[in-house]
Amino acid sequence: MRTILKISLIGLCLLFMDLSAQENKVLDGAFIKETAPTRRVVPYTHVREADVMYYKRVWREIDIREKMNHPLYYPTDPINEIGYKRMSLYDIIKQAIDQGELTPYEEEDFQVELTKADAFDKLSREVITFEEDLETGALNEVVIQEPIGGVDIAKYWLKEDWFFDRERSVMEVRIIGLLPIINETDDEGNFKGLKGLFWIYFPEARYVFANHEVYNKNNDGARITFEDYFRKRIFTSYIRQETNVYNNRHLESYTQNVDRLLEARRIEEEIIRTEHDLWQY
Repeated sequence: MRTILKISLIGLCLLFMDLSAQENKVLDGAFIKETAPTRRVVPYTHVREADVMYYKRVWREIDIREKMNHPLYYPTDPINEIGYKRMSLYDIIKQAIDQGELTPYEEEDFQVELTKADAFDKLSREVITFEEDLETGALNEVVIQEPIGGVDIAKYWLKEDWFFDRERSVMEVRIIGLLPIINETDDEGNFKGLKGLFWIYFPEARYVFANHEVYNKNNDGARITFEDYFRKRIFTSYIRQETNVYNNRHLESYTQNVDRLLEARRIEEEIIRTEHDLWQY
């Protein structure tokens, strides 16, 4: 009986190897990448309300023009490298929505879900072109839908919670939501302003980000995933909003330029100082 089982297992293994060889006849690289595609997410530690001694909600802005944030922006189009398809954060989100792995939301309270069709409507924009009438020679205005690509992404906004858990005696931050921001232009291609697409519930997105790599300029064999990238907070950002008595107003409503950066730094230092004060006896 054991001999029959062994033969059956060997046969199944050979069949699987044969099918794999048919799918990938040539190995693009020195080894097969298996870690990132099969990566599992480390669950958050449960936190009781009674153990939260300090809590603060802030909103951050990630400017992908900054060099440290380039791994979020590039490549602007998916590329194949080292046996793996590398994509930007925008392309990962777009693919996950198309495959039903992510749910986009209209607002940051995550109450109104968008359908796939509604989400892809937001991932395209109207472009006015002119076509010549072959009979009259007149130029007719034609409106077409042009897809928004990764090259159009300007920033990402994060909504995150800072809290001190006295059960573990740690100050922890958890990202709650993520909003891709694009540069909005007029019909002539002139910059009009920034426009948010839709909100992504970050705890749900962790399961998608955990299976996609972030580029490492120093070592292609030591890449981390996007989930690690956000959890370890390798990106650079600054606070653009905090909970306050003034309707949670944005920093740009009362500060500008350098003063805005100084105000964002003050809020961060206040959080750090609060953590230090909680450790004093």
